Amino acid sequence: MILVANWFVAALKISIGMMIHSTSLTADGFHSLSDGASNIVGLIGIWIASKPVDEDHPYGHKKFETLAGMFIGGMLLLVGMKVVYSAITNFIHPTIPTVTTESIIAMIVTIGINIFVTTYESRAGKKLFSQILISDAMHTRSDIFVSLGVLVTLAGLKLGLPPIIDPIASLVVAGFIFHAAYEVFCETSGVLVDKAMLDRELIQKVVMEFPEVQDVHRIRSRGREDDIHTDMHIKVNKDITVDASRDLVLRINARLREVFERDVHAIIHVEPYEHR
Repeated sequence: MILVANWFVAALKISIGMMIHSTSLTADGFHSLSDGASNIVGLIGIWIASKPVDEDHPYGHKKFETLAGMFIGGMLLLVGMKVVYSAITNFIHPTIPTVTTESIIAMIVTIGINIFVTTYESRAGKKLFSQILISDAMHTRSDIFVSLGVLVTLAGLKLGLPPIIDPIASLVVAGFIFHAAYEVFCETSGVLVDKAMLDRELIQKVVMEFPEVQDVHRIRSRGREDDIHTDMHIKVNKDITVDASRDLVLRINARLREVFERDVHAIIHVEPYEHR
């Protein structure tokens, strides 16, 4: 449904933009076209990420979804560069857009569709902790602001403003596209470079709630919102049994999942506490 909506919006903008010779509207159409392409990439990424654990991927395939999100960022960069090229060409060889009431109505319709798509994807992404859905929602959200800028440009041309505002608006469109690419890269690169996912001080506070724990150190965390891994070293009294240590580790894991409300997998190294 989202894929069809994005392609309908893209086709509408590009066709009208070419008919009225508006580089800003055409640029916005190519931006919307990248929304549809990103949906396909997202579907492929989700399909691969859903595969179960195997011998070559003992931690699963979920990072393939992250790679798909990064690919979407790369697509946005290419679209942004194309928009900049079109704007520069229009500065050198200017054309006067023919703005019609139909083109303005079409922009209003596409903005409404994009608001629906962004809201739907954002809610689903947060509910499912899906990085690809959240990235795609950010992508489409930038399209809303871009379309609003183009709508203002078309209205300005209709009111008699100089045609140069059209390529200027295209550069503004490119700025939004580059910003969306930056957001996607920031969101996905953190997972690939093992950025800390949990507050270290909060982990320490939670673990020290247990009376058996005398100290906790070497706390690390990484992963995705739906698959967080953390490891740490705890110190306990020497007289604690193996069974008691195992029970303590299980209780700490359960408490971490409860506090962070995430699927947290904790590897806890138990060490003897030396009284000084």
